[in-house]
Amino acid sequence: MPEQISFEQFKKLDLRVGKIIVAARVEGSEKLLCLEIDLGEEKRQILSGIAPFYQPEELLNKSVVIVANLEPRKIMGLESQGMLLCANADKPIFLTVISETPVGTKIC
Repeated sequence: MPEQISFEQFKKLDLRVGKIIVAARVEGSEKLLCLEIDLGEEKRQILSGIAPFYQPEELLNKSVVIVANLEPRKIMGLESQGMLLCANADKPIFLTVISETPVGTKIC
């Protein structure tokens, strides 16, 4: 089991509902997709290693859950400004919401 964290540590995570509005393969990478995520008041670029499992066009307009306050990271010269949350199954399964939820909604 992973190390346990306190509730105070958990509260530091900024989990938000977003919508994928642009998805494209990253040139020179077999694994990476570059996604533009609408969070309501802002848009974020997030790189994700899901290209072996998803075609960019099938992701458009999908609601997803992201970690919005993850420190930005450069990957292959591009900045990733968050992280998609996925379940680890035979392929990554996006965490999402089952009801219509406005983009940018904070998950608590």
